[in-house]
Parts: sequence; C-alpha cells; structure tokens
Amino acid sequence: MNSPTFNAWKLVSLSPLPAWALVLLALGLVLGVALAAWGVRREPSRGRRILLWALRVGAGVAALFFLLEPGIRHLQVARMKNRVAVLVDRSASMSFPSEPGGPTRSAQVAAFLERAAPQFAALQDRFTVEMYGFDPELAPVTPASLANEPARAGTTDLLSAVRSAAGAGQGSRKLSGVLLLSDGADNTELKAGVVGRARAALADLNVPVSTFTVGQEALKDLAVEGLKVDDFAFVRNSLTVEVEIHGRGFSGREVPVVLSQEGKTVASKTVRLESSDDVKPVSFTFTPDQTGRFVYTVTVPTFPDEAVADNNSRSFTLKVIRDRVRVLLVVGRPSWDERYLRGLLRQDANVDLVSFYILRTLSDDPGVVNDQRELSLIPFPMEEIFDTKLDTFDVVIFQNFGHADPSLSIAEYERNLERYIHNGGAFVMIGGDSVLGEGRATMPTLMEALPVAAAGPANPEPFTPRLTPEGLRHPVTSIGTGAASTEAAWAELPPIPGANLTTARPGATVLMDHPHLTANGKNAPLVAVWDYGRGRSMVMATDASWYWAFAAHRDGSPNRAYDRFWGNALRWLVRDPDLTTLKVTADPPSVEPGRPVGVVVQARMADYQPAQDAQVRVELFSVTTQKPVAVQTGTTGADGVVRLEFPPPAPGPYKLLASAKKGETDLGSGEDAVAVRAVGPELSDASVRPELMEQIAKVTGGKSYKLPQDGLPDVPLLDPPVVEVGRAKDQPLWDRWYYLVALIALLGAEWFARRRFGYV
Repeated sequence: MNSPTFNAWKLVSLSPLPAWALVLLALGLVLGVALAAWGVRREPSRGRRILLWALRVGAGVAALFFLLEPGIRHLQVARMKNRVAVLVDRSASMSFPSEPGGPTRSAQVAAFLERAAPQFAALQDRFTVEMYGFDPELAPVTPASLANEPARAGTTDLLSAVRSAAGAGQGSRKLSGVLLLSDGADNTELKAGVVGRARAALADLNVPVSTFTVGQEALKDLAVEGLKVDDFAFVRNSLTVEVEIHGRGFSGREVPVVLSQEGKTVASKTVRLESSDDVKPVSFTFTPDQTGRFVYTVTVPTFPDEAVADNNSRSFTLKVIRDRVRVLLVVGRPSWDERYLRGLLRQDANVDLVSFYILRTLSDDPGVVNDQRELSLIPFPMEEIFDTKLDTFDVVIFQNFGHADPSLSIAEYERNLERYIHNGGAFVMIGGDSVLGEGRATMPTLMEALPVAAAGPANPEPFTPRLTPEGLRHPVTSIGTGAASTEAAWAELPPIPGANLTTARPGATVLMDHPHLTANGKNAPLVAVWDYGRGRSMVMATDASWYWAFAAHRDGSPNRAYDRFWGNALRWLVRDPDLTTLKVTADPPSVEPGRPVGVVVQARMADYQPAQDAQVRVELFSVTTQKPVAVQTGTTGADGVVRLEFPPPAPGPYKLLASAKKGETDLGSGEDAVAVRAVGPELSDASVRPELMEQIAKVTGGKSYKLPQDGLPDVPLLDPPVVEVGRAKDQPLWDRWYYLVALIALLGAEWFARRRFGYV
C-alpha cells in the first residue's frame, strides 16, 4: 500500500498535559527567570549581568521547549472549489419585452450569459459555477433553454430563490457569491422592499449578492390594479368598489372605466392620466338589488402597442346578503298572539316590519254621534300593498286574517299573492277563528300555495303539540343544540288552547301535529311547510303559539323557544344559505389564470338529512357567451357532500349551476359565481424595479448592474478556504538527544558563571 502524500504541515504541541497545567508551568518558568534577574540587579559589571540573564532565559526557553513537546503535524489537504450561484428569474413577467419593440427579458438574459461565457469559464478555475432558473423552485438552466423556453411562473420570489441557492450545495462546498438576474418585479416577501424581516434574512446569508436588472421602464401599458372591495354586501344597501388605473405612456389621455355585473353595466367613469407613469384611483358606488353571489368586472379599453392586454380588466366575486328581512304582517284583529309576534319582530334588528291590523269593519257601529268625528283610522291600503308593493317584501304573514267584507276581502289580490309565492316569495298563514275553515272567506286561490287544506271546524281543547320525526331534524323546529335537546325543549313547553283542523297536502312536510285530533285518518298538522314553485310557504294552524313564550324564564333562566322558533322560520322562509337543501359553493370564488375551477355541493333531503349517494350535476356557464362550457357529475358521500373540479377555463365571469337527485327525488337546484382572472400578479404589472435590485446588492455586500453588459464585470466573491481532507501524521521534535544536551549545557553554564561571580 502506498503511503499517503502529505502536502502541508503545521507546528503543534504534543504534550499530554491539559492546557491549564501548561499555563501554570509556563508562569512558573517566567517567575524563575524574573527572580534570577532580580538577584543580579546589583552586579556592578554590566557584561556579567547580561551574561547571567541570557543564560537564565536560554535555560527557561529550553525548559519550555521540553514542557510543550513540540512536533510537526503533516497534513494531506486540498483546496476546494466553493460555489457561485447564477440565478435567473423565470417568472411570467420575464416574457415582457426588455424595451419597446425589443427582445423579451429572458432573451436579453440569455444573450448576456452567452457573451459572458469566457468570464464564467475563467471563474471555473477558482469556483464551481452553478446556473439555475427559479420559478420559484430552482432548476438547472442554460442560455439556450432561456432563449427557447418561455417563462411561465406565476410569482416572483427573489428572497426564496437566494435562500434556496444558499442551501443547494453538496457536502462542505460553501457559497461564495450569488449573481441574481431579474426585472425585480417581486410580488411576495420583497414586495414592500428590503425592510424588516426580509432585510435581516438577506443580511444573515453572509454572501454577496450581485444583481443584474433586466428591462427598461418605458413600456406602454394600461392596467386595472389595487382592487378594494368587501367580500360581501347587503342587499338594497350602497357599496363602494375602489380600483387604481395605472397608465404608462398615456400622458394626457382620458380613459373610460366601466364596472359591470355579469355583462350588465352598473356604473362608468372617466379618468385623465396626467403623466407618463400615473396612477389614478377610481371608486364606484352602487346598490345591489338581489341576494346571492355575483361576478363583477372592472374594464378599461385596450389601446394599440400595449405591452399587456390581459390586465385591462379585473373580475371579482361579491356575495350579496340580506341586511334586514322585510316583513309584511297583516292581522285580522288585535289579539295576544298578534301582540307577541309583532313585539318579537319589532325587537329583531334583522327585521324591517310593516304591520297592519284591522280594528273595525264597515259593518261595525263606531258609537259616535257626530259623523264628522267618527274615527280617525288610516284606511287599509289594500291595492298599494297587494298590487304595487308586494314584491318589495321578503315575507308576508297573514295572522288570523280572513274577511268577507268587500272593503277587507283580498279576493281581488289572491292571484297576486299566489304568483308572489310561486315566483320566489315567502308566505305564512297563522290560524284562528277567521281562517282555515273557520272564516267566511275561503281564499281558494291563495290556499293552493299552502301546504295544508282546511278539513273542518277547529278543536278548542288544550293539547301539547307532538314533534314529528321530520320536525326533529328540520331547521324551523330545531330550537335545541341537537335532536335530543330539541325534543326535550318542546316537551317542556306548556299546552296550547286549541287548533284549526287541517290535512296535509301531498308533498308537504309536517313538523308538528296534534296528538289525538285526526283528519282523513292522520293526525292533524299544527306546523307544516313546503316549497311552492320558487317560493316557500308555512302554516301555523293555531293562534296560540304565544303560550310558548310563557316558559321564557322558567327556573330563572331564559328558554326562548318562542323566539327561536319564529327566528328559524324566517331564516328558512327567506332561504338562508345555511338552510338550503342544495348548497353550492365555488372553491375558491376567485381563480388565478391556469388554475382549475372547484365547486363543493352539499345535498340534503327534504327533512335536512344528508343525501348520501345523490347524483349531482354541475354546469360551468359562461356569463360572457351565455353558453355552458363544461359539465361535471358526481355522487355525494355519507355526509351528502361532493367536490367537483373543472379544467382551467378561459378568463371571465362564470356561473356554477347545480342540480341533484336521489333516485327519483329531485333535491332542488342551486348556483354560485366564480371569477377566473385574466392575469395573475405577474402579468398585471409590466414595470421594472431597479431600486429593489440595488437594495438587495447593498444589504448583502454585492454590486448592482443593469443589462445589457458586454461581459461579466468584476463581481465581489468570497475566496474559497483551504479545507482539510484525508489523513494527518505527527512527527515529534522534542525527543532529540542534542536538545537535552543543550538544556543541560545552558543550566550548567549558568551554575558555573554564578559560582565564579560569587552568587553561589
């Protein structure tokens, strides 16, 4: 076996003694030399003093030599080549032209690397040069691949790229420097500049980062930026949308800005750009008139020679919800039931209540002598309410309202009410002695929209209502925190004095019924609901639900069953999104370009149990072309939920139209909106940020340059260290006999001289 080749050495101590022992012994030697010098301080002959001092110092040095046991350590070492990382931005903004009419920024970088090839080859003598593209992950690149393969990354993350380069080396190879080539259009951690944590992270690298800025700032572009809008709005309440119009190269130009809702213009304004690089804020204020999720788009025109045309529009989704539920309460006559319900609705901050109740009819005798001072009552505005203003109400409640008197009969407006419910309205009929078979007015057309039909005279006997299995799960009667809690809460409520006798229509859902009163062989419904066309209706076959409010403070703690029941009923009637049988949710509602469109569908049965194994069909409908572009189908799981995904569609506003069936049962339909952006953050801004590149270089100790360059400049790099590898061998120096003879000779000479001079 060949012996290893040692190409370096260093002087070391081979003494087995610990460092503290060596220090103490060395101090002892120094003290001995000092005492010897002190002892001959009165020697009159200068020559003798110098001789004695020299002999003592020489003996001390010799003793220290043997104490340290010096030796030579032979080493096998190698000079390792540390790394220089060349990082090239591969984000989509690098596909912009470097100058008007010029090559792309990526092509300009590729040309620079080709010209600098000789300088990079010279660097290979001292360093290992590694060339990466980041998008944002590092991947090896060559000048040829940069010129031929377009940059597509959706973000620019300069800090992450530099960090990754610092940790990309293998073994003990360290990073001596970074060459960063980018347009500086960072839209992640360095978006706000080199400040705070980002500045500290760059400084902690301890590696010089030299930056090369590519691209000029003289591009012509008009962009919609800085969109600010709430995630939701209230119906019939004004909302403000704020955007920024960024224009480069449009000095003195007036630009129209249009806000549209799914193809329908909502508002428009005109802004004037004052300089060649100007940003103008624009705000639109409008009032949504429908609930749901909608896609809005802010658009500016596309002018010739723009660097980017896709950033001239910006779409966003807006969820419009109800601020307050507008309720019309019409009461046949004052009663305790009317007083409790009207008081509850008036106290609810989410309800905008309009109420009318009949105090007298034309046949009533007012009991006054002077006809001119008969009564000062406001006439019941029948025509205005049931003809002109009916569609402005979210819920209409008839509370024991049924009159045959021509001045109070709604026979002329029954069809309006039936059509109102069928077209999406909500209606509640509360029983009593004037309706549901008890009054002279039958209202046959309106009764078609109700889930029950009158079946005979009312039963005035008190009873405790019975919760049906459907009512145990239905959101209207779910007044507890679970099925057991709901059942217990209803069982604790006091009996109510009597109910109207009705029978449920086919398709109706009975939530509560009479425990012993029957009609057509079935227990008479007390609370029943159903969907009628696009609307919903509910019947409460008694005017005594106010009895449930008596248990509100039993045992000193509020029960609030009455409040919860009517609150749940209103939410169900107005189709609160949390209570629909088919809930459609875009996931997410705004999609970046090139990303798939996801949708989550939750299906429930009429009794609100999860609809397992339901067949779901979702259509992706383009608002721009008014045509479907794709269809996806799926089957729900045990929780009644299925997630579907559409391939990335073209940019624009879309609707997600869903329907579901379980066997032959139709579970209804639902919809949501989704906005597919034309461009992401990369392509929305064509600007170059040389100031950011300069900050990076300054903080890290590098230098900043701008392309084009004729070749690679003299960039600062850390020198590679000498790295010890292989084996080592120690060769002692202190074990030679002549060193010992020298020590004895020095000690003997000092003893002889001191004796001769009379000091011994």
